[in-house]
Amino acid sequence: MKTNVSDRTTKENLYVLREHAVPEVLIKVAEANRLLESGKAESVQEATEAVGISRSSYYKYKDDISLFHENSRGRTANMVMQLDDERGMLSSVLRTISDSNVNILTIQQSVPVHGIASLILSLDVTQDSVSPDELASRIEQLDGVHYVKVLAKE
Repeated sequence: MKTNVSDRTTKENLYVLREHAVPEVLIKVAEANRLLESGKAESVQEATEAVGISRSSYYKYKDDISLFHENSRGRTANMVMQLDDERGMLSSVLRTISDSNVNILTIQQSVPVHGIASLILSLDVTQDSVSPDELASRIEQLDGVHYVKVLAKE
């Protein structure tokens, strides 16, 4: 049976393979991605030359392979927000995060100045969670939240 291209885009299967079963070009693409993400290579040209593949091979597979980290649960996102210093405000934010199926890794809250507190959060965003941008939007809708900004997503 022939697979329709549109069928493949709506539902994709993911596979976990041992390194020896992965074609060398894909391993090199993953290494080029790592060089770019870490800043050890400043351009695709530099990264592909470093690992010994063509740029066309890189562009063909760059979004299709990434290193599987057995101990990683999701993606990390960092947010900053300003809230009114009112009883229950932090609790409302934390409840919204929990209801969005996002785990909190760290919390840093400033001492309130003029009735406004700053909050910095590091979050573990899993496949079952809402996106960091959607979470920021949900938190911004709470009364007493002045703004929410996603600083980084990994």
